[in-house]
Amino acid sequence: MQTHVEFRSDRFPAYGGEEQQINPGRWGKRPAEFLWDNLRTEGFDTEEPIAEDWGWVILVANEHFRLWIGCANYEEYPDGFLCFIEPHTPFVRKLLRKIDTRAVVASLQRALDKILSEAVGIREKRWWTHNEFMSPTSGRRTNI
Repeated sequence: MQTHVEFRSDRFPAYGGEEQQINPGRWGKRPAEFLWDNLRTEGFDTEEPIAEDWGWVILVANEHFRLWIGCANYEEYPDGFLCFIEPHTPFVRKLLRKIDTRAVVASLQRALDKILSEAVGIREKRWWTHNEFMSPTSGRRTNI
């Protein structure tokens, strides 16, 4: 499943003081807000982005398993961003049950791809599977 997307854009500069909400050198609230707003128009029930130490989380309503998107700047480029969908695995376990995540994650991935593809000022979009992204031989730049 392709769950990690990198892209470049000048549309999403850091907010003043954003680093105090997360960690130094980290930002991504503007792209998280952009996705949060547009995902709602694509029919997803989402919560306003919340800060984590590495970036921003958009919780997506889903009754069967926890579903969310992470967003942060991507240090490979001064205008780079990385967003990823969790879970990134085809199955999760919950109360001794194995739950198939593929259809829900694929639907969210398609919506994200549509939003990013149709937005003005977003370029060099590239999707990865979790394993491709984490692999040192994937062809992506190595500094994250």
